[in-house]
Amino acid sequence: MILTVTLNAALDVTYVVDALVPNSSHRVRTTHQRAGGKGVNVASVLAALDVPVTVTGLAGGPTGELIRDGLRASGLRDELVPMWADSRRTVTVVSRADGDATVFNTAGAEVGPDVWASFVGRFTELAREATVVVLSGSLPPGLPTDAYATLVRLGGEAGAATVLDTSGPALPAALSAGPTVIKPNEAELTEVTGEPDVAAAAGALRARGARTVVASRGPEGLYAVTPEGTWRAAPPRTVSGNPTGAGDACVAALAAGLHFGRPWERTLAEAVALSAAAVARPVAGEVDQAVYEQFRTTVSVERTHAPRVH
Repeated sequence: MILTVTLNAALDVTYVVDALVPNSSHRVRTTHQRAGGKGVNVASVLAALDVPVTVTGLAGGPTGELIRDGLRASGLRDELVPMWADSRRTVTVVSRADGDATVFNTAGAEVGPDVWASFVGRFTELAREATVVVLSGSLPPGLPTDAYATLVRLGGEAGAATVLDTSGPALPAALSAGPTVIKPNEAELTEVTGEPDVAAAAGALRARGARTVVASRGPEGLYAVTPEGTWRAAPPRTVSGNPTGAGDACVAALAAGLHFGRPWERTLAEAVALSAAAVARPVAGEVDQAVYEQFRTTVSVERTHAPRVH
């Protein structure tokens, strides 16, 4: 089983308009509302691939109940830990004219030490059932910067591989705990290391504790530095649509690769294919099966360096 953690779960609302024009009113053509947050999106993709998955994290208030309703409707195992405060909502506006998405993310409710302690206890129990733990998204207000470091350590002690997808101070704070895989994008790599070169930045984060760094490069695909070598994976063509769920689909593929013990060549090809398939769908957490099936055999994966021999 793969356990996904969403400490800042949300109710995701997506509006589809003909074109997004600042300082004007818009007619909404389609509205989507679903349980969200990065870890929930990862779980949704895994479930679509028939990979066993459990959702945990924090949820509270009326919005939290809507999130739980969404998980039940999707058939996802709900192990969210309750909190008193109301969960957040996010709004995404997708323009049909160019496929661009504009996202509005609220910070989320403040989490007190009692709720955090309750979550850590439940997480420790669930991690013992998991082969892989996925830690995704921002930290809600009130949690310590090293919250993910704590969960990475606990996941490792339980025998699970850990995949971390976060940004800001939470990312460098977690590196010393030794996450199995981290998945920053190019901007996050530069922000954390101050290094504009992807290869140099990825190497720096591995030196600080991450065992594998898979860097997202948008339409150009992925750059990965692993214990087995360094790789570049690129899609055969660009897909237009809503890119907000592409990173979560990529994380789902990385987690599935660890769960099934796949070689990195196949895992990275799957990650690029799923990312493209997510872009083709209007809502994060969904994938276009036709795009996925087409891309998974046509992604270019090139090994750039073999592993060092010690």
